Amino acid sequence: MDFKEIKSLIQLISKSDIREIIIKIGDTKIHIKNNNELLNSVLSKKRKVDTPISDLTDKVYQSKLEKNDQNNQFITIRSPMIGTFYRKPNPEKDPFVKVGDQINIGTKICVIEAMKLFNDIESEVCGKLVKVFVEDSTPVDYDQPLFLLSREIDN
Repeated sequence: MDFKEIKSLIQLISKSDIREIIIKIGDTKIHIKNNNELLNSVLSKKRKVDTPISDLTDKVYQSKLEKNDQNNQFITIRSPMIGTFYRKPNPEKDPFVKVGDQINIGTKICVIEAMKLFNDIESEVCGKLVKVFVEDSTPVDYDQPLFLLSREIDN
């Protein structure tokens, strides 16, 4: 199981009515507990057990966009994990993205260090970078706002 699959699983469980899950693959054991009180989310509806995780996380992500973006004018990119936020690949380099930059899906926007692993964070949305909420080299929490994008307008 790679990092993106684990991240998707954590996001899925945090937005569902699943209380706890333990996955063991070889010597690797993943134990996730959900203490979230938000049980009436998009995913709390009855669903088939064999629904792919990616389908469920897409629904969670879309639901979060709709809920946080009532005016459809701005998009908030939030931290997918707890860790230390870095805007640059190293102190001597320029930031991955700057205010005014056009961000596309797959654009590397930052790095978050968690448990001595540096995780590249890529944008899952398109838009123009309006604001950076977090200072470089500072701790971030899961779901903390990192960037504000203005939504692209299709002509």
